[in-house]
This record gives sequence, C-alpha cells and structure tokens, in this order.
Amino acid sequence: MPGFVLLVHDRKDGSDGMRIGITVTKKIGGAVVRNRMKRRFRALAREFLPLQGVAGADHILIGRAGGIERDFDDLKRQLVKALAKVAQ
Repeated sequence: MPGFVLLVHDRKDGSDGMRIGITVTKKIGGAVVRNRMKRRFRALAREFLPLQGVAGADHILIGRAGGIERDFDDLKRQLVKALAKVAQ
C-alpha cells in the first residue's frame, strides 16, 4: 500500500501554473506526526512537480497511515511512478 494518494485535477482555466494541496487526517497521528508528513510531502512536491507535474492542474497529496514510517526514497519512487501514470 502506498504512503499517499495522488489526485490530479485539471482546472481548465487556461493557466499553466501548478498548485499543490496536502491533507493528512487525525487518524494518522497527532499534530507532530501530521506536520512531519506534510513537510515530507512539500519536499517531494518541490523536487518533482516542476519537472513531472501536469501543467494547469491541482495536485493533491493525501497522506496514508503507513506513509510516515516509509523511507523518503521509497516515497520519491512512489511519487515518480504516480506522476508518470497521470501523464499517460
């Protein structure tokens, strides 16, 4: 099971800008755990969205229960795979 779910929604407003949304529910853990997960997602987004994201779309990362324990490199591979799937 992946550490997150990636949703990509085309805004259809003619803009080429990409936006990111991050959500992590209280089911995942306390505030410290949720904020750590959000920081990891922001770092992933900074690294990969400018290169592989969909222009003119909103990218939403939804944290999953196993995501905080995952190795950061594993999360990178998952995001690259998910972005490649969306690009098809």
